[in-house]
Amino acid sequence: MSSHVHIQEGPFVKEPLSIHVEDAEAGNEHSGLQDPQSGRLTGNGNCTPRSLMSPNAQAPPSATSERRRNTLMRRVSRMSHNNLYLEAEDSVIRFWDRFTRKGKKNIGVWASLKAIVLSSWLNLFLVFVPIAWASHFRHWPQRLTFTFAFLAIIPLEWLVEWCGEEMAHYLGKDFGDLLIVTLHNSVEATLAIILLRHCEISLLKSTIIGVVILHLLLVPGTAFVAGGARILQQDLHPHLTELNHSLLTLGVLSLTLPAAFFASLSSNFNPVGTAESNSVIVNDALRGNLLKMSHGMAFCLLFIYICSRVYLHNPPGDETTNLRPEVPAALKEEEHHLQTNDPHINQYICIALLAVTIGLMAATAEWLVQALNFAREDSNIQIEWFGLILLPLVSYAADGTVAIVYFVRHTLRHIFREPAPPELLARGRAIDLSIQFLLFWMPFFVLLGWWTNKPMTLLFDFFEVAILVGACFIVNYVTADSKTNWAEGATMVSFYVMIATCAWFYPGQPEALALSECTSVAEALEALASGHSLSAAEIH
Repeated sequence: MSSHVHIQEGPFVKEPLSIHVEDAEAGNEHSGLQDPQSGRLTGNGNCTPRSLMSPNAQAPPSATSERRRNTLMRRVSRMSHNNLYLEAEDSVIRFWDRFTRKGKKNIGVWASLKAIVLSSWLNLFLVFVPIAWASHFRHWPQRLTFTFAFLAIIPLEWLVEWCGEEMAHYLGKDFGDLLIVTLHNSVEATLAIILLRHCEISLLKSTIIGVVILHLLLVPGTAFVAGGARILQQDLHPHLTELNHSLLTLGVLSLTLPAAFFASLSSNFNPVGTAESNSVIVNDALRGNLLKMSHGMAFCLLFIYICSRVYLHNPPGDETTNLRPEVPAALKEEEHHLQTNDPHINQYICIALLAVTIGLMAATAEWLVQALNFAREDSNIQIEWFGLILLPLVSYAADGTVAIVYFVRHTLRHIFREPAPPELLARGRAIDLSIQFLLFWMPFFVLLGWWTNKPMTLLFDFFEVAILVGACFIVNYVTADSKTNWAEGATMVSFYVMIATCAWFYPGQPEALALSECTSVAEALEALASGHSLSAAEIH
């Protein structure tokens, strides 16, 4: 049994205090003594009335109170774990309800097919898909095959991107953005995988750099110019912009490490000498070390990208955008639009359309790559310019065509009718595409080359690394304050034009070319010394 003793309120006691005194059978936890007649506690031992204690003094905790506190903390911890589990389960349920449009009208098959056909006038270019295939199988001139394949990829790319935009209605803004970025990179990724399979390693590396600088400079630059022409400045998402600066800088610096490593070893390289004079530095042993280095760095880059996506998109489908006070109002309106407006296509038909379109695009890109030999044999185009500028423009052809039509339409509307209100939110998604290509797709290509026994390393041409560092610098500087204007967009576009001009005259770095061939390094050096590089057809 325990008795309750109330201590009178004193000068330092704001509320009555109840003290539980355990009897002797319970262990008599209290050190004070109890008067047998009055039942009051005396001031002996460690039990001192609070009215007699100093203001800063605290009664030492008893063993019973410690046990009770520990029990309470364990219960709170279990409740916290249960709450986290319930929150995660609730997020999954809300995500699935949104994906299945629970409580909303589903889109029918006929309405979905009609929406696909009328999605864009670019669908007219689908006629070039069978023409490109016929050109390949009928062995028409490579120039024609390349041209038809180039034109056929434009509507296929548009359909892939359109499906991504529609799936955002079912997935939510955060997870939908990740899907849109991944699908936007699908054309370049497909093209790069085919180049790797054909052992066009040097062209693949040039294309990787070309894709990144395209999405860092030309695409956002034109968007900033068009969007900021009638407004003082546009806003970017500050939360994403700060993280993008770190991720982009890390991706670029990961390419400077192998370049610095190789530069410190190859200072005495003679590009016009014989294989024997170069074998001390550029040889198969060096390429083996570069491959091991690249494999380790590839795992690190993939880990960083996965961590950044978990940080941004966890849990999937959770509408956390409205919980961040620094998010621009335009982003909140966009999320509200995705929640309230109906999509144009059924989600399952959209997934099926994605599968068919990506399959057609992969085969068409295969015909395009196989027709690349005319660039080496019949044209005067430098292979470096071909990879840095021309091939990346394949992925931008659809967006570029739509952007030109959009610009002309709004210009005519501004002249002859009342202009539409300017957009307050800058379109900076292309920067996310560059980050994904650097931190996810590039290391993926390295690991895929490891698996298929292709010498894909992170040692890039020094000129390519230099222009990538410059592009990273100017993009981080322009977006540092999370605001953009048309003048900054013009700066980015101008720098891209400068890069394209220099790349037109650049023949490529001989050392990087030799280390990127699928033959032995000695054979590649002999081919370079004789004045030509090995093509994929010659290798096989």
